[in-house]
Amino acid sequence: MKTIITYGTFDLFHFGHVRLFKRLKKLGDKLIVGVSTDEFNALKGKAAFFNFQQRQEIVAACKYVDEVIAENDWRQKRNDIIRLNADIFAIGDDWKGKFDDLSDICNVFYLERTQQISTTEIKNNLANRVVPNPINHPVSANIA
Repeated sequence: MKTIITYGTFDLFHFGHVRLFKRLKKLGDKLIVGVSTDEFNALKGKAAFFNFQQRQEIVAACKYVDEVIAENDWRQKRNDIIRLNADIFAIGDDWKGKFDDLSDICNVFYLERTQQISTTEIKNNLANRVVPNPINHPVSANIA
Protein backbone atom coordinates (compact mmCIF):
# COMPACT_ATOMS: atom_id res chain seq x y z
CA MET A 1 0.00 0.00 0.00
CA LYS A 2 1.39 3.40 -1.03
CA THR A 3 0.75 6.30 1.37
CA ILE A 4 0.84 9.98 0.43
CA ILE A 5 1.07 12.84 2.93
CA THR A 6 0.56 16.57 2.47
CA TYR A 7 0.11 19.61 4.69
CA GLY A 8 -1.65 22.96 4.59
CA THR A 9 -4.07 25.36 6.21
CA PHE A 10 -6.97 24.56 3.84
CA ASP A 11 -8.99 27.59 4.83
CA LEU A 12 -12.06 28.55 2.78
CA PHE A 13 -12.09 25.08 1.20
CA HIS A 14 -12.47 25.40 -2.58
CA PHE A 15 -12.19 23.45 -5.83
CA GLY A 16 -8.41 23.94 -5.89
CA HIS A 17 -8.15 21.95 -2.67
CA VAL A 18 -10.42 19.22 -4.03
CA ARG A 19 -8.37 18.97 -7.22
CA LEU A 20 -5.14 18.80 -5.23
CA PHE A 21 -6.48 15.95 -3.10
CA LYS A 22 -7.73 14.12 -6.19
CA ARG A 23 -4.30 14.36 -7.87
CA LEU A 24 -2.58 13.24 -4.67
CA LYS A 25 -4.90 10.27 -4.21
CA LYS A 26 -4.04 9.09 -7.74
CA LEU A 27 -0.41 8.72 -6.60
CA GLY A 28 -1.24 5.93 -4.16
CA ASP A 29 -3.72 4.18 -1.92
CA LYS A 30 -3.96 6.30 1.22
CA LEU A 31 -3.96 10.09 1.52
CA ILE A 32 -3.07 11.68 4.85
CA VAL A 33 -3.57 15.43 5.19
CA GLY A 34 -1.91 17.50 7.89
CA VAL A 35 -4.06 20.54 8.70
CA SER A 36 -2.24 23.46 10.33
CA THR A 37 -3.47 24.25 13.81
CA ASP A 38 -4.51 27.77 14.74
CA GLU A 39 -1.44 28.08 16.95
CA PHE A 40 0.89 27.03 14.12
CA ASN A 41 -0.81 29.45 11.72
CA ALA A 42 -0.24 32.24 14.24
CA LEU A 43 3.48 31.39 14.29
CA LYS A 44 3.46 31.61 10.47
CA GLY A 45 1.72 35.00 10.66
CA LYS A 46 -1.47 33.60 9.13
CA ALA A 47 -5.04 33.80 10.35
CA ALA A 48 -7.66 31.39 9.07
CA PHE A 49 -11.33 32.25 8.74
CA PHE A 50 -12.36 28.80 10.03
CA ASN A 51 -10.79 27.43 13.19
CA PHE A 52 -8.68 24.29 13.23
CA GLN A 53 -11.50 21.93 14.26
CA GLN A 54 -13.75 23.27 11.49
CA ARG A 55 -11.01 23.03 8.83
CA GLN A 56 -10.12 19.53 10.02
CA GLU A 57 -13.78 18.46 9.70
CA ILE A 58 -14.10 19.98 6.21
CA VAL A 59 -10.93 18.28 4.95
CA ALA A 60 -11.93 14.94 6.49
CA ALA A 61 -15.24 15.11 4.61
CA CYS A 62 -13.47 15.15 1.24
CA LYS A 63 -13.82 11.73 -0.39
CA TYR A 64 -10.15 11.62 -1.44
CA VAL A 65 -8.84 12.07 2.12
CA ASP A 66 -8.33 8.97 4.26
CA GLU A 67 -6.90 10.51 7.41
CA VAL A 68 -6.40 13.99 8.87
CA ILE A 69 -3.71 14.88 11.38
CA ALA A 70 -2.79 18.12 13.12
CA GLU A 71 0.20 20.07 11.84
CA ASN A 72 1.74 21.76 14.88
CA ASP A 73 5.14 22.88 13.61
CA TRP A 74 7.56 22.79 10.68
CA ARG A 75 9.75 20.04 12.17
CA GLN A 76 7.08 17.36 12.52
CA LYS A 77 6.98 16.38 8.84
CA ARG A 78 9.99 14.06 9.03
CA ASN A 79 8.62 12.29 12.12
CA ASP A 80 5.13 12.01 10.60
CA ILE A 81 6.49 10.49 7.39
CA ILE A 82 8.40 7.86 9.36
CA ARG A 83 5.62 7.20 11.91
CA LEU A 84 2.89 6.93 9.26
CA ASN A 85 5.05 5.02 6.75
CA ALA A 86 4.42 7.61 4.04
CA ASP A 87 5.97 6.80 0.67
CA ILE A 88 5.32 10.22 -0.85
CA PHE A 89 5.40 13.74 0.55
CA ALA A 90 3.66 16.14 -1.84
CA ILE A 91 2.90 19.82 -1.65
CA GLY A 92 2.23 22.77 -3.96
CA ASP A 93 5.02 23.93 -6.25
CA ASP A 94 5.08 27.30 -4.51
CA TRP A 95 7.19 25.36 -1.94
CA LYS A 96 9.55 23.93 -4.59
CA GLY A 97 12.91 23.01 -3.09
CA LYS A 98 11.89 23.73 0.51
CA PHE A 99 11.37 20.08 1.45
CA ASP A 100 14.04 18.35 -0.63
CA ASP A 101 15.73 17.24 2.61
CA LEU A 102 12.87 14.73 3.07
CA SER A 103 13.92 12.84 -0.06
CA ASP A 104 16.16 10.58 2.03
CA ILE A 105 13.05 8.97 3.61
CA CYS A 106 10.39 9.27 0.87
CA ASN A 107 9.67 10.59 -2.61
CA VAL A 108 9.07 14.35 -2.64
CA PHE A 109 6.70 15.84 -5.23
CA TYR A 110 5.85 19.49 -5.86
CA LEU A 111 2.51 19.77 -7.65
CA GLU A 112 1.40 22.66 -9.83
CA ARG A 113 -1.24 24.80 -8.17
CA THR A 114 -4.75 24.86 -9.59
CA GLN A 115 -4.99 27.91 -11.84
CA GLN A 116 -7.48 30.73 -11.26
CA ILE A 117 -8.12 29.99 -7.58
CA SER A 118 -6.40 30.74 -4.30
CA THR A 119 -7.60 31.25 -0.76
CA THR A 120 -5.67 34.51 -0.59
CA GLU A 121 -7.44 35.78 -3.72
CA ILE A 122 -10.83 34.77 -2.31
CA LYS A 123 -10.10 36.60 0.95
CA ASN A 124 -8.92 39.70 -0.91
CA ASN A 125 -11.98 39.67 -3.16
CA LEU A 126 -14.30 39.32 -0.18
CA ALA A 127 -12.51 42.11 1.69
CA ASN A 128 -12.84 44.37 -1.36
CA ARG A 129 -16.33 43.10 -2.17
CA VAL A 130 -15.18 41.99 -5.61
CA VAL A 131 -17.42 39.50 -7.39
CA PRO A 132 -15.36 37.38 -9.81
CA ASN A 133 -16.39 37.60 -13.44
CA PRO A 134 -17.28 34.05 -14.60
CA ILE A 135 -15.67 34.80 -17.96
CA ASN A 136 -12.33 35.50 -16.27
CA HIS A 137 -12.72 32.72 -13.71
CA PRO A 138 -14.17 29.75 -15.59
CA VAL A 139 -14.84 26.59 -13.62
CA SER A 140 -13.70 23.90 -15.99
CA ALA A 141 -15.03 20.37 -15.92
CA ASN A 142 -11.49 19.18 -16.64
CA ILE A 143 -10.08 18.44 -13.19
CA ALA A 144 -7.28 16.07 -14.08
